Amino acid sequence: MAVRLAVDVQQEITALVRIGYHAKSLLSDNSGVGVKSELNRQWILAKRPDGLFSEKDFSYQEAIIRPLQNEQFLVEVFYVSLDPTQRLWAQMDTYLPAVEIGEVMRSLGMGVVVKSRNPAFQEGDIVQGMTGWQSHIVTDGRGFSQVPANSGLPLSAYMGPLGMTGITAYFGLLDIGKPEAGQTLIVSGAAGAVGSIACQIGKIKGMRVVGLAGSEEKCQWLEKELGIDVAVNYRNASVWQQLQDACPDGVDVVFENVGGKLLDMSLGLINVGARVALCGYIAGYTQEKNPGSHNLPMLISKRATMQGFLVLDYVHKSREALTDLGKWMMDGRLQYRMDIENGFKELPTIINKLFNGENKGKLVAQINKLPESS
Repeated sequence: MAVRLAVDVQQEITALVRIGYHAKSLLSDNSGVGVKSELNRQWILAKRPDGLFSEKDFSYQEAIIRPLQNEQFLVEVFYVSLDPTQRLWAQMDTYLPAVEIGEVMRSLGMGVVVKSRNPAFQEGDIVQGMTGWQSHIVTDGRGFSQVPANSGLPLSAYMGPLGMTGITAYFGLLDIGKPEAGQTLIVSGAAGAVGSIACQIGKIKGMRVVGLAGSEEKCQWLEKELGIDVAVNYRNASVWQQLQDACPDGVDVVFENVGGKLLDMSLGLINVGARVALCGYIAGYTQEKNPGSHNLPMLISKRATMQGFLVLDYVHKSREALTDLGKWMMDGRLQYRMDIENGFKELPTIINKLFNGENKGKLVAQINKLPESS
């Protein structure tokens, strides 16, 4: 049952992603129906960030919620997803247009329908979509999907392994990494939301898994609870030697979330025919100049491939991923960790946990109370 429901909640995932292209019209629309506070709290992008996010990059405002139009419904947001890509969205055009100055900061989120004039969405429904950094959103439903009720799983699971996070790890490793039993996989950012799922899928596929993480506590979690073969603290001075010792037979697959020096070290160990799945480059997101790699020529001599990818490339196949991910969760072979922070006013600083290595698993902010039935 849980597996089927996990798939059901993502049937409209293509529309959920596509809504990013309509973010301006949805996030800037404050029309709605009166709620208890009659105000929508919002974080507006005030300027392009330089380095880490700060409160100076945003402007806090409260907007009056006005009456709903036909086919619209009002969502009270309780979870806001915090992801590294939001730093790029605030800075420049990427696979989505940059968030414009004066707009609500873009993000995925989850909430409860509190009023509705849309027959497809009833009051009390739990929904997810591109909510942005705001306490309420009025939408016509494009890109929003219902989260299954009474699935037996925490609502947060649909923000993590049974959402975009899990789908990213699944296809990045399986489609691009093409893992084979007995081969060696390196995952950077291994204790993060995507990295930790990629590590476990590697083990499920019979690989030797080596993870790079930023603290001894994270390394212990990766080895003792997730069961990877070796976890290396990249903050140690001897990280290069430790990585070589952990990969005596070289590296066949690299799942890259960090970039910079960590990618450079991994490329220095690749075998002939290695595959590099470039999921993220967080080392360069908050720096004016992206750190480069001296070992890119290894791709030539080792006849290896490096391919970047986006979860948008695979949303049409999401059912496949969620079926397997749900089954592995039920079998106890897939674990996850949520880092849930409380507070709306703290959003501009909470998100920096992603860039200084403080987050443990999938980072989410809870900005309103969860429904009593959850």
